[in-house]
Amino acid sequence: QVQLAESGGGLVQAGGSLRISCLASRRIFERVGGAWYRQAPGMQRELVAKITSGGSTNLADSVKGRFTISRDSAKNMLHLQMSSLKPEDTAIYYCHSSEVASNGDSIDYWGKGTLVTVSS
Repeated sequence: QVQLAESGGGLVQAGGSLRISCLASRRIFERVGGAWYRQAPGMQRELVAKITSGGSTNLADSVKGRFTISRDSAKNMLHLQMSSLKPEDTAIYYCHSSEVASNGDSIDYWGKGTLVTVSS
């Protein structure tokens, strides 16, 4: 089992920046990668950014050029640096990772989320 805990959310004005972080209870992001999802009120959860075990990153089109995903392997942490924030970025942001169990089943790990509110 892996516990994920997000931090760093808050209220920011449009055009501002914010960094949110995710701490894993054990080494996972370097082994299998990780991702950030978000869920706005009344909307489905969507993938924002992901990083592979090899360090390759992918970002949703809506955040390209504004958000950066990174990891700190020594600290078992995943970060999402957000800049040029827009009101439509307002959402609960969730940290995610997954691994394959010995029986071949995929196990998903989710944090409880951190709220990011962007005021206009």
